[in-house]
Amino acid sequence: MNTFHSTRSNDQMVTAKQAIRTGIAYDGGLFVNDDLGTANGPHIDIAGLMQSSYQDIAYSVLKALLPDFSEHELRECIEQAYGDQWDDTHITPLKPLGDDWILELFHGPTSAFKDVALQILPRFMARTANTPDVPEQTAHTEERIMILTATSGDTGKAALAGFADAPGTGITVFYPEGKVSQIQQLQMTTQQGNNVHVYAVRGNFDDAQSAVKRIFADHEFANTLQDDAHVALSSANSINVGRLVPQVVYYFAAYAQLVQRGAITLGDPVEFVVPTGNFGNILAGYYAKLLGLPVAHLTVASDKNNVLVDFLNTGVYDRNRPFYQTTSPSMDILISSNLERMLYYFSGKDEALVAKLMDSLSQDGTYQIPEDMLKRIQTIFSADWANEDEVNEAIASCFASTGEVIDPHTACGYTVLQRMPQRENVAARILLATASPYKFPRVVNQALGFDHTGSDFACMDVLSQQTGTQAPAALRGLEHDHERFTEVIDIAQMQDVVRSAAFTL
Repeated sequence: MNTFHSTRSNDQMVTAKQAIRTGIAYDGGLFVNDDLGTANGPHIDIAGLMQSSYQDIAYSVLKALLPDFSEHELRECIEQAYGDQWDDTHITPLKPLGDDWILELFHGPTSAFKDVALQILPRFMARTANTPDVPEQTAHTEERIMILTATSGDTGKAALAGFADAPGTGITVFYPEGKVSQIQQLQMTTQQGNNVHVYAVRGNFDDAQSAVKRIFADHEFANTLQDDAHVALSSANSINVGRLVPQVVYYFAAYAQLVQRGAITLGDPVEFVVPTGNFGNILAGYYAKLLGLPVAHLTVASDKNNVLVDFLNTGVYDRNRPFYQTTSPSMDILISSNLERMLYYFSGKDEALVAKLMDSLSQDGTYQIPEDMLKRIQTIFSADWANEDEVNEAIASCFASTGEVIDPHTACGYTVLQRMPQRENVAARILLATASPYKFPRVVNQALGFDHTGSDFACMDVLSQQTGTQAPAALRGLEHDHERFTEVIDIAQMQDVVRSAAFTL
């Protein structure tokens, strides 16, 4: 079942397990499956899922996308990933939002949508070792995996929570100094576990993510870790296909909940508005469409770092622009890695073109796609953005009109949703809510006109009292947790600390 290969070449075919264990292709590309979206490729019978639990929907989707995992392996992973650590039995509950709908993706242990994938990725990873599907050079009994992750805020904690003390695995997380919320930082720096390392880096998320990619591309460094420390590198960012495919599940789950509520009829087309920075969250919606879900349209919602909006409107991707620090830090990104997978599919699976575009991005910071390719993309994708004033207005107006308290990332999506025209023949519009508002209590309080002068924890208490909602216990408890990781490093030091961490595994 060697069904995956790089977006930039097809001379090395691998299995799903190999793709997950490796994280990124040897040439720096991302793993893709050519069968997806073809007549003979994987397809989901959505009629059979409409009364299913989240766990059963997950099994159907993951079986289609990860064919070399056995039923027993998938069922076991799903049971462990989507259990009591979630505070809602629906896992990703759907709620009315005026005439539209909101899909809450933040009911996991770290209160962000990244939990959906990062609760199951470590389970996938554990089942990639010591099997016939793993290449000989990575199948040593004593080999361990070092997870490298750059985070703009939420991925770091979700990955740490998933991989902490996982046997045979270590994790090193890098976050941009001063560019995440206080709560996001404390979630990472207080993380327990003997196999975890967390560093603040001087620079922004793009700097950290680019450095991680360079580390993955350094084959001499990888060989040194393999030979001397018996450690292989892998990723927990959405560049890893094992991070991406679990996110496809909640699109099907949202549709099933709409049918169960009688809001739509089976087969009705729907559209999604998705706050996104690295493009993984919305790409999962496109994968759902390729599997047969009636997705009419997907709209990107960005903050002031609106590189995706410009690209989807003009076909020109240009990261040579100012970087803005906003109240939605997880979307403060100018290099959207998962866009490469979309380019692959919409280029007609042209690896040479994708490689050329990515080389241009690396060398010049920009590229332009052919006009006909842009037109194909625009039949499915559109984009809009919200400035900081609009984010504040969205938080306030959403609460006033619906009673829903939303975080600043979701507020970008709410702004876009409110000014979108109603498309013909679309039965429902769903906004993806990506994080708990309690991860950004100061921003939310300020937008709602509540006191925001105290600590983030005082702001949590005010938000709870004023809105009648409750802060997640894990977030509120951070106030008294000990910070274990306080070191700040330069980008140039990242490879050295990875080496040191690998030799401690």
